[in-house]
Amino acid sequence: MAADLTASDDEATPVHIDTSKASIARVYDAFLGGKDNYEVDREVFRRVREVTPEAAQLAWDNRQFLIRVSRFLAAETGITQYLDCGSGLPTAENTHQVVQRIKPESRVVYVDNDPVVLAHGRALLEENSQTHFSPADIFEPARILQDEVVKRHLDFSEPVALFQMGTLHHYDGERPLADIMREYIGALPSGSYVAISHFLDPETDEYSELARRMEQAFLHSPMGTGVFRTRTEIEAMFPGLELIDPGLVKCADWWPTGPRLDTLYPVQHCIAGAVARKP
Repeated sequence: MAADLTASDDEATPVHIDTSKASIARVYDAFLGGKDNYEVDREVFRRVREVTPEAAQLAWDNRQFLIRVSRFLAAETGITQYLDCGSGLPTAENTHQVVQRIKPESRVVYVDNDPVVLAHGRALLEENSQTHFSPADIFEPARILQDEVVKRHLDFSEPVALFQMGTLHHYDGERPLADIMREYIGALPSGSYVAISHFLDPETDEYSELARRMEQAFLHSPMGTGVFRTRTEIEAMFPGLELIDPGLVKCADWWPTGPRLDTLYPVQHCIAGAVARKP
């Protein structure tokens, strides 16, 4: 089964959706209980849920981290430009909705080459003139930085916020991730911010075993990606940057909205995030 849908920055272009293979964006949609997914995507969710019944919490913690980071950057810094890599499928409280509520002049460029995301891109573009979309590979920073949509709507002589939320753990190329991030960061002006969330191996007996079991479920699923890295490995993705307090922590622990009344699920110890500033 395949579907032809359309989306681009200025005019519709055909995209092909292969529903015989799992899609990262659609799998996350399945984790969040969305409807923009197929049986092959739900199979990935089921496999991870066999390892831990609270598997969906990975996606929810990642989403809430994105929202809190966006709110922080819009309210507490001078940032009004956002490059959101691997934006995924639209849901409630997307990056542009959060930041433009606080600073209406904020410009957001989403980048994703998933066909289903492309199909939804036009709806995002029609919301307002400050939101744009580029169909490109987020693991090719040179192309992203020279992309027409990115260059047209983001001014790299002024600070930019770069988001890699729940993306880097799905990278399966040969180039080291630290090198990819170093290329992105090298193009950012002083005063820019970088936010990353990533599957975490907590390196403790109890939670490390869970992380590795989930990793195997992801890697041997129809999606085939999903690596749980250690704190040291994730921190290496912020080369030359100053981590904002509280540093790299569990996503649920990054400036939560209030006191914690319930104990975290074990799975919540297995996804971490941080925000850093370029001096």
